[in-house]
Amino acid sequence: MFAQTDIGPLQPGDRAPNVVLDAITREGKIAIDDFRGQKPVLVGLFRGLHCAFCRRHIAAQAQLDPELRAAGVESLTVVNTPIERARLYFRYHPMPNLLAASDPKRTSHQAFGLPNLEFTENETAWPHKVSMAAVLGMKIEIPGETPGPLDPMAGSQFLDSKDGYELTEADLEMKATGLGQLVGQFLLDRQGIVRWSFTEVPEGGRYMFGAPNPQELMSAVSQVAQ
Repeated sequence: MFAQTDIGPLQPGDRAPNVVLDAITREGKIAIDDFRGQKPVLVGLFRGLHCAFCRRHIAAQAQLDPELRAAGVESLTVVNTPIERARLYFRYHPMPNLLAASDPKRTSHQAFGLPNLEFTENETAWPHKVSMAAVLGMKIEIPGETPGPLDPMAGSQFLDSKDGYELTEADLEMKATGLGQLVGQFLLDRQGIVRWSFTEVPEGGRYMFGAPNPQELMSAVSQVAQ
């Protein structure tokens, strides 16, 4: 893929920072420290709901919630979407027992070391800058959903149309500042130490728009839950 500069995300063995966010699926706040000393937690840091790929990754994490909770692991979904817009979306797309938080300023992504890509005309310095030519050269295929490999822009438009997802002013505001926000999932043990992660950052963007292997994730969960 692209030549890398430095790698920023937290790694296994790192202590997760405390981040306090507005809860979407309940009232009040949600903090990383709510889980520390209590139970392990899988923290999914996603782009806003305006991202068609992230909507699918959020649903995939939600589908694993019963298995995670059966193993004693909580699941927290964080989206770069303003609170009212996010609540409206999940009201019409309910996911049972989903614990979600709103982070329109992407403070959690920054705290966990996930870069916000700058799109340039012709310069790529992964994971901080990427040229539009390089982006359009990426090909993404979701079996059963896309008609074949599509570049990220075309793929997003196709999936938005398929979902009937209409961008609001709130979505456009998030895209204006966070379209290039890289995302990831971090499994924290009871003490808030990272024990496993999957992000878009490694190997020059090889995992862009991808999702972790569920078997690999649940294997890591079994070790943390012991």
